[in-house]
Amino acid sequence: MPVPSRLRRLTTAALPVLAAVALTACNNAAYPNSIFHDHTEFNREVGTLFKILIYLGTAVFIFVEVLLLYVIFRYRRRSENDRPEHVHGNTTLEILWTAIPALILAFIAVPTVRTIFRTQAKAKADALQVEVIGHQWWWEFRYPQYKVTTAGELYLPLGRTVNFTLQTHDVLHSFWVPQLGGKRDLITNHKNFLWFTPDSIGVSALNGMCVEYCGASHANMRFKAFTVTPAEFEQWAAHQASPAAYGAIAPVAPAGAATGATPATAPAGAAADTTKRVAAAAAAAAPAPVDTAAAPAATVQQAGFVSYPREKLPEWTVPKTPTPAGLTFNTALAGNADRGLKLLSTGVGGCVGCHMIAGNPVMMGVIGPNLTHIASRTTIGAGLFPNDAKHLAMWIKNARAMKPGVVMPTLGKGQFDPVTKAVVPMGLTDEQIADIVAYLQALK
Repeated sequence: MPVPSRLRRLTTAALPVLAAVALTACNNAAYPNSIFHDHTEFNREVGTLFKILIYLGTAVFIFVEVLLLYVIFRYRRRSENDRPEHVHGNTTLEILWTAIPALILAFIAVPTVRTIFRTQAKAKADALQVEVIGHQWWWEFRYPQYKVTTAGELYLPLGRTVNFTLQTHDVLHSFWVPQLGGKRDLITNHKNFLWFTPDSIGVSALNGMCVEYCGASHANMRFKAFTVTPAEFEQWAAHQASPAAYGAIAPVAPAGAATGATPATAPAGAAADTTKRVAAAAAAAAPAPVDTAAAPAATVQQAGFVSYPREKLPEWTVPKTPTPAGLTFNTALAGNADRGLKLLSTGVGGCVGCHMIAGNPVMMGVIGPNLTHIASRTTIGAGLFPNDAKHLAMWIKNARAMKPGVVMPTLGKGQFDPVTKAVVPMGLTDEQIADIVAYLQALK
């Protein structure tokens, strides 16, 4: 065989190997979504097991390849007259190549089983409880100890163990924050559990995502995780448990209901309470527009830490999803928050049937994300777009164009609905959307 041809073949065969080596040499710090971090005990346990498997696997690979090369060169055919010696087995070799893999498997099994038991053990009794509910295609987070329900953003206190109860509202999902580890599935009609302690990362903003294919917008099912100091977390939780920061209306209990159970304090997910809240919303939606000037403002917790500072968000946590071609909004419009409150409170656009705003007895929906403090969040659309006036307006105008498969209907007048394949004849004008956006942006 000519030398140049042989060199070309060897070079072609070596390229995949060189590419693999180059990829494994990537700088961990430059890839924040990498799993190779030691920020929780869960990460460290799994990372230690991974290293054991890699080291043993590498040793076995080198050993086998050396034997293979030795046999190829030692027993290669040297002339046309060479004939291989016929053998009928070798008891010693057969015992060795049975015993050695069994020994290797034992070395793998012991740390593997130990890691499984450690990561599957029950969380500490004083752990922070977080209920994670996966929806197509957004994340809901509930903190039962603080009576807080939010969406799209997960706040975790540093140094405190967090116990996640994972469940899905529809299909299979998988909860994962790469820098904290702990990928675990959300299974229909079953609760999964996961716990870890963010103890080696500091105050930070992290990316979270769904890593189990769940439909058309699986890749768009994201969230933000924030690790904050214990004091900041307590202040954040107190703020989230308070009613809406703008135009909050004094809660009105439905007839016959016990007093003291307001939407801000009622247990999330309770079937009986949900029925009462829906009934109250239906009753409240019937009257004339709400007189916000006469409505007393609810007490609002605004002191201290409210949310992670947007100016301190790392570049890799800021969404850069392009908006759909042809979908526009007149950003010159100056919305009026009072008019926006009246629009939502009178059921315009149907928002009352899907969303909750604690402190406003009309907004009692439980189908979509809780909007009580939506202005304090950094993103909308399950982490897909920045939470600013432009993107929020376009989302309200045509969410189905912004994100494939969402349940939220197309609300903009004259907009083409990608699901119904029809133009919306009687929808919200840009002026009305601007007013609603002004109101929502006031809900800090």
